[in-house]
Amino acid sequence: MADNPFSFGALALDEAFADREAELGELTSDIRNGQDVVVFAPRRYGKSSLVWRAAGALAADGVLVAQIDLMTTASKESLAAALARSIYEQVATTIERVRDRALAPFRGLQVQPTINVNPNDGTLSFSFGVGHRPSDIDATLERLLELPAELAGARGRRVALVIDEFQEIVSIDPELPKLLRSVFQRQPEIAHVYLGSKQHIMERIFNDANEPFWRSARSIELGPIPADPFGAFIAERFERSGRAVEPAAVKDLLARTGGHPYATQELCYSLWEQTPAGGAAAADELERALAAVLRSEHAHFSLLWDGASAVQRQVLRALAREPGHPFSAAYRTHHNLPPATNVQKALRALTRRELVTGEAGAYRITEPFLPEWLQLNIDRVSPGRS
Repeated sequence: MADNPFSFGALALDEAFADREAELGELTSDIRNGQDVVVFAPRRYGKSSLVWRAAGALAADGVLVAQIDLMTTASKESLAAALARSIYEQVATTIERVRDRALAPFRGLQVQPTINVNPNDGTLSFSFGVGHRPSDIDATLERLLELPAELAGARGRRVALVIDEFQEIVSIDPELPKLLRSVFQRQPEIAHVYLGSKQHIMERIFNDANEPFWRSARSIELGPIPADPFGAFIAERFERSGRAVEPAAVKDLLARTGGHPYATQELCYSLWEQTPAGGAAAADELERALAAVLRSEHAHFSLLWDGASAVQRQVLRALAREPGHPFSAAYRTHHNLPPATNVQKALRALTRRELVTGEAGAYRITEPFLPEWLQLNIDRVSPGRS
């Protein structure tokens, strides 16, 4: 039996990686050149998959890539621990095969880490205890941030530092961006790659003239994947796994997902499951696949709905029926929305939650499949209520 060729939820690697060839080429070239890059994109648009794909290509050329995820670092101490482990595993031990020599740079830190050995596989973990003076932990972070360039430079190797969920830096400590920028601007030989899912915060960090990172990195913005390459990818994946998919079904599927990478892979996964071996997916299989996806997302969407205020729910229901201009009198009248000031407040909250996005006054729901779920579970149950 063939395995399902589509993947969602985890990183899209190897053959599961769809398109993004232009962005991949730009990113790998920038890293080789030591160019700092910020990748703008909504959640689940494949930022991390793109970087992992680039890292794999760069590794073949001897480029070292250290990566940390700020979503897992709630304090400066945990950030220091994540940095130390990433530098040790992805830079130091690549250069120095002997563990003692690889650990040597960490012995000169202002705050000494506790290093634990996993008895099962021999891997190391780093931790920094609390209670240190803020200036000491700041000095430790500064030194850790300097290490990748020093270690790689001593061996003539190019290195990149990838920071995922970079917008979380301001919640760890609002002063941290100044510290990071003061170090990074002295490292023209190292490429710093910043990824973030909260676009409004990332745009403020990199586009506000009052912020330390203003205009400090080249931007790559990920949008939906175009229909032609995504459609070819879908058809090829079906064919290679012993199934087929009708062109009309592919067209309808992409119209429903809008080329959203995660949503498309999720719906394709379900569509493949609905298609018998040797069979061809068509309209009926697509409808069953969509129903299966909505069932699997029901708990997630229910939590989103429960966490919305009454006005936010009204706005979500309106946008599910008709993306458009919620501030206009005609739109609010047609969808029985409250005054524009109430709608504006609701939209700000929904934008912060990354449930809606707007440009030039036109808004739409960004969460994949939420419009279908709202129409199926809310509008049909209570068509006259919000």
